[in-house]
Amino acid sequence: MPDRIEHKRSKANVLAEEGTLNPAPEKVSDPKFQEGGFFDPRDIVQVKYEMLRRVSADKMSVTEASDEYGVSRPTFYQARADFDEAGLSGLVPRKRGPRGPHKLQGDVLAFLKEQVVPGEPIRARELTDRIRTKFGLDVHPRTIERALGVKKTA
Repeated sequence: MPDRIEHKRSKANVLAEEGTLNPAPEKVSDPKFQEGGFFDPRDIVQVKYEMLRRVSADKMSVTEASDEYGVSRPTFYQARADFDEAGLSGLVPRKRGPRGPHKLQGDVLAFLKEQVVPGEPIRARELTDRIRTKFGLDVHPRTIERALGVKKTA
């Protein structure tokens, strides 16, 4: 069995990989987060949770909490809604943007699937013209390839 060299990842690297690295830890002014140790201003989930806790349990105002934790008031309200809906996991940042295909749904996607002949190459550029003619939609060829699950070559 070959020797494996274990590389210890820094907490900042792990937070970045998980998408939970606070982009502005220097804006967190709560003294608990300045002392080091348990409270880490780089951990956005921990920062948001403590901000929500301070308003809920310690009766801090939303404005004070937003200022102390370096976020806007709309961000506070969004964090509270996310927490109310999904608990702690709701505070984990999500990828932004559409979830799944948004141009190619329903009739357009069904039409596309009808056009595909098994064993023949998919000609996405030709399909864009057909979609434009039939549905009046301008669709990029790569959008068609993604919708049909075709891997990009090159």
